[in-house]
Amino acid sequence: MSEAIIVDEKSFDAAVLQSDVPVLVDFWAAWCGPCRAVAPILDQIAAEHDGKIIIAKLNVDENPNLAAQYRITSIPAMKVFKGGEEVREIIGAMPKPMIEEHLTGII
Repeated sequence: MSEAIIVDEKSFDAAVLQSDVPVLVDFWAAWCGPCRAVAPILDQIAAEHDGKIIIAKLNVDENPNLAAQYRITSIPAMKVFKGGEEVREIIGAMPKPMIEEHLTGII
């Protein structure tokens, strides 16, 4: 069973941009209640779609440069990368079916 991986400014390029499979990056912070609500949903998606998508978690407080680079102004924010390019943005906490709908055509 696959689960979310933790990425930071050192590992982001290799783990996300150079990945052979799509990567959903969850931009979050420990103090963000909606972020904590989304986390188990993303773990379920990682487990159910193992090998088709990687779920990566990036703490915006610990990685402010990446948060700024990807224009994160509110969290939770999720960005999907495929082939090193950002292909989708999902803003806000939402139920699993809505997140999966955003991933249609990617996984």
